[in-house]
Amino acid sequence: MTALPQTSRRPDPVHTVGTVLDVVIPVHNEETDLEPCIRRLHAHLDGHFPYPFRITIADNASTDATLPVAERLAREFDEVEVRHLDEKGRGRALRTVWSTSDAAVLAYMDVDLSTDLAAFGPLVAPLISGHSDLAIGSRLARGARVVRGPKREFISRCYNLILRGTLAARFSDAQCGFKAIRADVAERLLPHVQDTGWFFDTELLVLAQRSGLRIHEVPVDWVDDPESSVDIVATAKADLKGIARLTKATMTGQVPISRLREQLGRDPIDVRTPGVSPSLANQLVRFAAVGVLSTLAYLALFLLLRTFTGAQASNLVALLVTAVGNTALNRRLTFGIRGKRGAGRHQFEGLIVFGLGLGLTSGSLALLHALAQPGLALELSALVAANLAATVLRFLLLRGWVFNPRRQTVPAEEN
Repeated sequence: MTALPQTSRRPDPVHTVGTVLDVVIPVHNEETDLEPCIRRLHAHLDGHFPYPFRITIADNASTDATLPVAERLAREFDEVEVRHLDEKGRGRALRTVWSTSDAAVLAYMDVDLSTDLAAFGPLVAPLISGHSDLAIGSRLARGARVVRGPKREFISRCYNLILRGTLAARFSDAQCGFKAIRADVAERLLPHVQDTGWFFDTELLVLAQRSGLRIHEVPVDWVDDPESSVDIVATAKADLKGIARLTKATMTGQVPISRLREQLGRDPIDVRTPGVSPSLANQLVRFAAVGVLSTLAYLALFLLLRTFTGAQASNLVALLVTAVGNTALNRRLTFGIRGKRGAGRHQFEGLIVFGLGLGLTSGSLALLHALAQPGLALELSALVAANLAATVLRFLLLRGWVFNPRRQTVPAEEN
């Protein structure tokens, strides 16, 4: 068995001299809430966090007395620092501080401290140990205890449902203001995060997920701040625009996911055990998805052609066109083969597999017409059944012959 790829990691923070944790508090016009927040957070970390820490107040272009309050707190506490930005934006503040911090673990909290600080240890422990890459507080995970109004609850759940439907997000809560990330991971991801506002969190998490990183979720106790100054409507509009932009970027390849996976050591694990084919369950799922798409395309094309020509000719053309597409999709998605090398041979052998499928479907049509005078519905039923049988045969031949790893002359993952 080959060794598993290792992520490029900084030294173990437990044995590193210097700051282990940097907690950023982004603020804009928070002169009232800032001081009690910092005092409470500092007391908690000083009493419960066993490693060197820093609290960084990131002032986002405040126009009230927020900056003087922050500077006074920095003079009082050695562990408190202040960064002033001339422009607003939570994402901008986090990027600025995180990009220049010398801490091994980077975190942030909202100034209202809605999240119970008892969750801080469980949040950062997996990052300090190196087990996880990011950690998020979740108000929607099992075990969380949340007090907030029905409006915010509805909006939060709808937003996370949208993320699951549009970006295939697997994390449960994108917007809880309680997150942490390892500094070496942030160094790789931050250059590719474009948002400077509230969507920053979501974009970072989506990129992390697609890069194969491990996201640890902590159920939190969370009490809504009824005096929060967040503009829900404006934030929702910005988030929807961010979703559209990120969807386009990931679909068009503007975000270099493959390169990020390689840099972070999160390429698919290549396990070569004699007699055991790799990733059978994963291949079956992807092959089934490709098969569903191919079948729908085949039926649509068959119905279109059937209005102009006979059943056999329609079946031949529809099956040929979808077979070429099916082979190309399975080559890339199911069996992880990229690049042009070997593509011609794969398509040729795929056509042989297609011939067997054609024999099954054409044979079923010929037998059906020999026994009766079927209508269109019966023809379609026979074709679907024949295609199911052909699909099973196709998977076995593609996996065991066409895309068998022993026959590949190039690595399965080319970037």
